[in-house]
Amino acid sequence: MKRFVYLLAASLLFSCAKEAPETGGVGSLSLAVRVPEVQDTKAAMTPEQLLAGARINIYYADFSGLVRTYCYDQAPETIYLPAGSYRVDVEAGEMTKADPVNPSVEQKSYAGSKDFTITGNQTTQVTVEAGCCNVIASMLFDNTLDKYFEAGYTLTLTLNGDVREGRTVYSSSPVVLSASDAGKEYFYLIDGLDDAALAWSFTGVLKKDGSSFTKTGTIAAVEMGKKYELTLKYVAKDGTIGLGFDIVVDASEEIFDDVVIFEPAATGIVPSANYEIWARHATLHADVDSGEYDDPSEVRFEYAKSGSADWKSVAASLNAEGGFDALISGLDPATKYAYRLLVKGVVAGDPVVLTTDAAPNVPNASLEYTTDAGKYKEWYNASAPQVADRTPWWGSGNGSKAMGIDGSADMNYVICKPDSDHVDGSQSACLVSQWAAVKFAAGNLFSGYFGGLVGTKGGIVYYGRPFTARPAALKMWMKYSTGNVNRVDSWPSGEASPEGKPDRARVYVALGTWDYKKYGGTKDCPVRINTTDKSTFYNYKTMQGSIAYGEKVLQGSNGGWKEYTIPLEYSDLTVIPTHIIISCASSMLGDYFTGCDSSKLWIDKMELVYE
Repeated sequence: MKRFVYLLAASLLFSCAKEAPETGGVGSLSLAVRVPEVQDTKAAMTPEQLLAGARINIYYADFSGLVRTYCYDQAPETIYLPAGSYRVDVEAGEMTKADPVNPSVEQKSYAGSKDFTITGNQTTQVTVEAGCCNVIASMLFDNTLDKYFEAGYTLTLTLNGDVREGRTVYSSSPVVLSASDAGKEYFYLIDGLDDAALAWSFTGVLKKDGSSFTKTGTIAAVEMGKKYELTLKYVAKDGTIGLGFDIVVDASEEIFDDVVIFEPAATGIVPSANYEIWARHATLHADVDSGEYDDPSEVRFEYAKSGSADWKSVAASLNAEGGFDALISGLDPATKYAYRLLVKGVVAGDPVVLTTDAAPNVPNASLEYTTDAGKYKEWYNASAPQVADRTPWWGSGNGSKAMGIDGSADMNYVICKPDSDHVDGSQSACLVSQWAAVKFAAGNLFSGYFGGLVGTKGGIVYYGRPFTARPAALKMWMKYSTGNVNRVDSWPSGEASPEGKPDRARVYVALGTWDYKKYGGTKDCPVRINTTDKSTFYNYKTMQGSIAYGEKVLQGSNGGWKEYTIPLEYSDLTVIPTHIIISCASSMLGDYFTGCDSSKLWIDKMELVYE
């Protein structure tokens, strides 16, 4: 479900013309409206039609009242507003009609808001981007559901939420689905609701005894522009029926998987959640009726590679909710394992199969592969034997232009280059800090790419590469030669001046689900850094979207090649990462253009460790 942003020649230009009231307490507004480009030929309105019918409402920022309202194509050329704080809301599509129909793939709605301030005798420029404010739900019924329920079972979906002040809910009618509705898309208009949630209610008749079966629940925090694909399935344990949902959320090709299971507490295995299955360990669960054992120690698990009869036994622990858990470790990555529950030495139910996560290393981990890029090397090679090493993954601030020094072809300005002093293979990467004519530059190597210059004062860097594994640590070999800091531009707020102190090298690694829309990057490299803007110098341990972080700082020369292990500390064990950031710098304060101009950091033989 790809979404495109289409900018029309559609500015409302409210300028200071001669007709403006002669008062210092009035300003004007220049407003640009962006609406999505319509790619689906089934859509009822073109982008031009969406924009022409768009509704523009201007409110006081404190929600104390509506100030102005216009249909876009009828808005006057000049509007003046008293100095103060405001909010502009833009609505387009089906929701703007006097009698809107139920949302659908043809009839979508779009909305956006922006706060702004009017200053007397000045023009304020505001851009509002109107995004799709529909939620899409699609229901699938597992083909084995008929085994346990009579024909005619139904699922009812309803969009719930608190009505937001100043907004109207246009459509949240319940939808009743049967097996014949499988795969159909149902649209809900989420704009106008806070804490929107999809409530569901399943009703059916059990074949085994003809009794009615009802179960309800809520999918919380549904978001605009996302598709929720729900698969209803059965869970059977010792003849007892439960229900489960597999939920896939699709937002502009960004896929997030989660599994929500609803089932009764009867004796049997409880499937592990995705996040509980790692490359080399997994957490197992089971419910056991308390009448089936005399002591909790009589409950155990056995596991073996799928297809093997070499079962290993592990004790289960009674948890606070009355179920049993066990951690199995020493597993092989990307491998199927069967496991089963034993109560008093007797197998209870059928084995369940899980697949451990893969355990990939970073591409070009020993930095063996390079390709010519003019005056310097880039860290990949199209002829490398491994596919992952054939395209750029590592980036650096190499070359004089990359450091904002136009016109120089001096090879001394290469700050990341191959070196024959190595631990593995035939070369290492040497990161070199130096004074490059007008600016201090720290040697660097990072997962991502250099994006361009900001005048002659700095550059744009894109951090991160797609990655969904969960390592425990990063191991690597490093050698560091340095002196005292002799080039000082600035340093982090709250710290003492580093001048005259030993320079420091730093390597850090972070895993996360960083939103490229929030951090200005791309889908592949989600975090955008502007070295002239310190507000983009993020703390990757605490920033929104980070789930694991580790770093190693070398202060002063380390005396030669040494192997270091950088443990990853996870702040959230329930989230699967989408990207990895690894950053190596010969001067830790290189982003601040501060360090020692003779620092050199050699790195080689990187390895992600999985436990």
